[in-house]
Amino acid sequence: MGGKSRERPVSIQSGKACYEALKKLGYVVCKYDPLKNISNNIKKFKPDKIFNCLHGKYGEDGQIQKILEKLKIPYTHSGVKASKIAMDKIRSKKIFIKKKINTPNFKIVKKVSDIDKEIGKSKFILKPANEGSSFGVKIFKKQPNPDNVDIKKLLKQYKTLIQEPYIDGREIQTAVLGNRVIGSVEIIPKRNFYDYKAKYLSSAKTKHVIPPKISKKLHYKIKKMALKAHRALNCRGVTRSDFRVMPNNKVFILEINTQPGMTKLSLVPEIAVNFGLSFTELVDWIVKDASIKR
Repeated sequence: MGGKSRERPVSIQSGKACYEALKKLGYVVCKYDPLKNISNNIKKFKPDKIFNCLHGKYGEDGQIQKILEKLKIPYTHSGVKASKIAMDKIRSKKIFIKKKINTPNFKIVKKVSDIDKEIGKSKFILKPANEGSSFGVKIFKKQPNPDNVDIKKLLKQYKTLIQEPYIDGREIQTAVLGNRVIGSVEIIPKRNFYDYKAKYLSSAKTKHVIPPKISKKLHYKIKKMALKAHRALNCRGVTRSDFRVMPNNKVFILEINTQPGMTKLSLVPEIAVNFGLSFTELVDWIVKDASIKR
């Protein structure tokens, strides 16, 4: 829990919640914040299993997974390759396109002149190619000027961005546990955008509707896409896929998360409760699923 990424505070919250649940289940548990000398420190703990509560870079991009594979210690969630691909929005989108999982058109942006004029005709989004928790996501209402300050700042910070058309519609997020879909939630943020504050601050007053108030046919379509995405990237354990649903019921997958949050405001635990799994039961399932060569 913790780690080096910008999502460190949320990871600590996830870690504390899972630590308490694991203790309740009767496991002997140690908290570990991997900042340096990771391999040597893990060896000192001599763990039977690792419960990975890291979020963002170094935690869900295959890097910590590579260390745990080398140490041959069973760990939770997805393996090296799946974690790396899911975190890389360009690679994952290419796989979605190849597997015919509907995802928005995109353009790779490394300089302001790369902005696609066709996508930029109307409202569009720019986001980092490798980042989580909506960090660095900006919405533009029209084609920007070549000297746009916001874009230059984003490129300086992240080097590579993705440009996508803004999909104006409902936000549905769907959880997969192992090889089964356990349900979905509709996110209704107070503002237009489900950003970092809307995700993690109770003061943001984001509304979570579980199950979403959509037709069975539409929900089946979304669940089918979530499972297909989970399998397409060879994910393991639990994942959460983010979808946008247009008024005409056309569904787009935006991305898949291999290390969903496990805080009190997190979506997967809420979905699991609605499915019939308490938080403690969810944590127990995840730790029992731990392995190497994932």
